[in-house]
Amino acid sequence: MRTLVIDTATAACSVALFEDDRLIAHAHDVVGRGHAERLVPMVAALPGGGRADHVLVDVGPGSFTGIRVGIAAARALAFGWGATIAGYGAPSLVAAAALADDPRPLAVVMEGGHGEVFMQGFVAPFVALDAPRSLTPAAALAALAGRRVIGSGVRWLSALDAEVAGAEALPDARHALLLPAEARALPPVPFYGRAPDAKLPATAAPATA
Repeated sequence: MRTLVIDTATAACSVALFEDDRLIAHAHDVVGRGHAERLVPMVAALPGGGRADHVLVDVGPGSFTGIRVGIAAARALAFGWGATIAGYGAPSLVAAAALADDPRPLAVVMEGGHGEVFMQGFVAPFVALDAPRSLTPAAALAALAGRRVIGSGVRWLSALDAEVAGAEALPDARHALLLPAEARALPPVPFYGRAPDAKLPATAAPATA
């Protein structure tokens, strides 16, 4: 069975194609913005145009636009190919790759919006200690509890405490099968982790007679 993995939830844009558990091909690029323009050529460049029996997609939290781009593409491809589809979390993928190299407890801290970060704790072999939370860097620093830290939001914590020496990391689609089955079986719907930046305008109350 072939599995296509799509990850556009953060500043990275990456894809990977697996034959059962074997990685066939992958691409990873830190684009910041412009995921929609970059993603289609990346998938097309994979063997067989990336066609797969199952599609996995990063559902967030992360960039509002990036999450939507990845999920929309995954849904469209799965529909066109008659493939199954499921999701996984951005912090989970970063944690799975990190725990495979070092089993010490860790906190994944990803850059969020409005000066906040997304934070989630993990222990080996792969156990999520909590759900991703949007926190101020100060609150995230206070919640570290001595754990090592990894992720794109490390610099926000290091700016407050120079002794915080974490590793910068972004999700990479080629690590997706390091996740246990239950962690890559989420519904393929966005998980933003915080309220949207834009709000609908308030509607006027209907006039009374």
